[in-house]
Amino acid sequence: MPIKKFRSIEEMDDAQWYEAGDPSLHEAIARVWRFGTENLRPQFPPGVYRYRSIEEADAAQERWAQQNFEAFQKRKNEAARRRAGETETRQGRSSDITSS
Repeated sequence: MPIKKFRSIEEMDDAQWYEAGDPSLHEAIARVWRFGTENLRPQFPPGVYRYRSIEEADAAQERWAQQNFEAFQKRKNEAARRRAGETETRQGRSSDITSS
């Protein structure tokens, strides 16, 4: 999907919007959900929790958000390392072929 730049808000009116019943609307929604599922995957501890104050509840929610962010960063870094390893492997194979 291309990136569109707008110089003003008025230019945004011409941007593509999906109408109800448009067959491509379903695919656009599916892409957004797929992106979220593949990249975010938030985890929350099961159960019901009691807190003595709003501040305590906010702190717990912040911890969960931080843990989810750290897990996302870890997955992102691991994927980047895998891609880099695949690139190095491919480059190594192509240099082996050319040197033969």
